[in-house]
Amino acid sequence: MFTAQNAQSLIGLALPMALCWAVSENRRRFPWRLALGAIALQFILVLLLFGLPASRGVLLTLNSGVDGLASAGAQGAQFVFGYLAGGSQPFPMPQGSVPFVFAFQVLPLILVISALSALLWHWKVLKWVIRGFGFVFQRTLGLGGASALAAAVNIFLGNVECAIVIKGYLDKLSRSEVFLMMTLGLATVAGSTMVAYATILKDALPNAGAHILTAAVLSAPAGILLARIIVPEKAGEGGENADYSSMLLYSSALDAISTGVMDGLQVALNIGATLIVFVAFVALANGVLGIFPAFGGEPVTVQRILGVLFAPLGWTLGIPWSEAPRAGRLLGEKLVLTEIIAFVDLAKDATLSERTRMIMTYAICGFANVGSVGITVSGLSVLMPDRRVEVASLIWKALLAGFLATCMTASVVGTIPDSIFGDAKPAPRLQAPTPVPAPNPPPPSNTTPPTLTATPSQ
Repeated sequence: MFTAQNAQSLIGLALPMALCWAVSENRRRFPWRLALGAIALQFILVLLLFGLPASRGVLLTLNSGVDGLASAGAQGAQFVFGYLAGGSQPFPMPQGSVPFVFAFQVLPLILVISALSALLWHWKVLKWVIRGFGFVFQRTLGLGGASALAAAVNIFLGNVECAIVIKGYLDKLSRSEVFLMMTLGLATVAGSTMVAYATILKDALPNAGAHILTAAVLSAPAGILLARIIVPEKAGEGGENADYSSMLLYSSALDAISTGVMDGLQVALNIGATLIVFVAFVALANGVLGIFPAFGGEPVTVQRILGVLFAPLGWTLGIPWSEAPRAGRLLGEKLVLTEIIAFVDLAKDATLSERTRMIMTYAICGFANVGSVGITVSGLSVLMPDRRVEVASLIWKALLAGFLATCMTASVVGTIPDSIFGDAKPAPRLQAPTPVPAPNPPPPSNTTPPTLTATPSQ
């Protein structure tokens, strides 16, 4: 049933387009046909994926597959890191719980998925999937071959990897196509991180894996639309045909796995290092803000400030005003910090309704954050040295478009009656085998072991 909250999300659907039009390089050329096509494609995809009984079964299978990958990755992590990754415990834990350690239970998944993605690319499985999405984007949104290929690749690979795939066409891309590629890289997420996000949310949102995969696909049309609004394609430019055989090649399956592991290691190290720095900066900022008196019975913090600033935007997504400050805080954390921090906080917030958690999953599922700005500029500057200045001049507009694209996707989801999503029940998760305790554990020493405070995933 269509409710007032569903209608409220229509505001969030229109607001991103209005904001991007306000900073457009040519306000006289609004892509009306593209706007209608992109929005229609998003609605059709949501209804196809969640509205049909057969599609729900596919999504449940995908969700079970994501959980299976997470379980397999967990076994590898437990073999290396032991109880820190959820393995057998060397001493009793409080209430028998297992500590949640992000570095040992989430980051290793990125290595597994990165290697698997490279292997599927080498076996041409991923290439055919990307070819299919590219065909859809060409036919429905009128993109040129190279742009359609970039849009399809960005659903599964990162923004820098996408540029590598279409490296042979970078010098032929128009300004609008370069901006489109940058925006899509910030509006979507890489396949290597999808399972990590689903693992964080698996106990907080039913079918978290299916929602994450759907969000990655839905944000591509939104990113295309907003990129074209800000930097419209000029007549006679673009449309460069792309060779789907690509320049990303591996010599063998073993080479694909090895290269995927090394690429995944770089991603995991980058995420870990970024989280350390950003969490430290927030702690420093909160320490400085501690000099101000408490407001509303609580201390002033960066998170509370972000919640106030972004609460109106959260409300436009179709979220009740009572939950808007918390939703706004998550949006602010996603933009100013990283989507990882936002996902972790979303999983911990048990006060949010299930509908709000679902909408926010789509809103924060993208790479559009301040940290990604440096990654995008540095990566593309190496691949496109002659266009480094152009890339640097476009990056902040690309950040705006990428951030608003996920908000637009969340609004599309918010406009659809909850019954479309509510019939699907979470599939049973594949559990990793219980680790066998190490034989002959050492006798306890006279020194009392330190008390560990568990931080379980919600």
